[in-house]
Amino acid sequence: MKLLIVEDEPQLLRSLEEFASKEDFMYDTAAEFQSALERIALYDYDCIILDINLPDGNGFDLLKILHKEDKTDGVIILSARNSLDDKLKGLELGADDYLTKPFYFSELNARIKAIIRRKQFKTNKLVRFANLIIDPDQYLVSVNNDKSPISLTKKEYAILAHLVSNYKRVITKVALAEYIWGDYVDEAQSFDFLFSQIRNLKQKLKKAGAQVVIHNIYGVGYQIKVI
Repeated sequence: MKLLIVEDEPQLLRSLEEFASKEDFMYDTAAEFQSALERIALYDYDCIILDINLPDGNGFDLLKILHKEDKTDGVIILSARNSLDDKLKGLELGADDYLTKPFYFSELNARIKAIIRRKQFKTNKLVRFANLIIDPDQYLVSVNNDKSPISLTKKEYAILAHLVSNYKRVITKVALAEYIWGDYVDEAQSFDFLFSQIRNLKQKLKKAGAQVVIHNIYGVGYQIKVI
C-alpha cells in the first residue's frame, strides 16, 4: 500500500519514514507544499499523511485541490492544533481522519489501515474475490479457508490488491508501475521488473489453486478475472 507523507519537521519526517518502512508501506515524502502538490498531480495514493502547517503553504489548501481534482486518496491530517474548528474544517474539506501531535504510531497505523480498507476495498472486513481471501490489515492472501497464506512479496501483494480493487478495469503498465514504484519507476528498467513480478504472481496463484487469472491485454496492461 502506498502513502504520501507530507511533513516539514525533519525529525518527525524521519520517524514517519521509519514507521512506514517497518510496516512495509511503500511511500513518497514531501516537506513542502509545492513538492506535495507535484506528487499528488503525478500519482494516486492509498493514504496521504498531511501536516497542516507547511513552510510554503497550508495543508487545508491541498485538501481543496484534492477535492477540486476529484482525487480519491485517503487523507489523515496531522496537526499540533488541538482545535475543534480545525478538525471540523479538515473533515469538511474531505479529510478522512485527524490526529493531534504528539500521537502513537500504533494509532496512526490502525487509522491508515482502516482508511485503506474503506477506500480500496469498500469494506471494513476481509475481502473475498472468487476463492481468494484477502486480509488488508496483515497483507495476507489465502485460498478458501486454507490457514497457510500464499507466500507473496510486498510488491506482489500490492499488485494483486490493486488489480482486485480495480477488477472491472484494465490497468495500464505505466499506471501499475507508477502505483508500485512511484518516484522510482525508472528503475523498473523498461518494465522488466514489473513483468517479472506479474509472472511470479501468476505462478503462485495458479499453484495455490486460485480461481482467478491475470490477463495481459497486449499493448495496454493487465486485468484480473475470475475463472
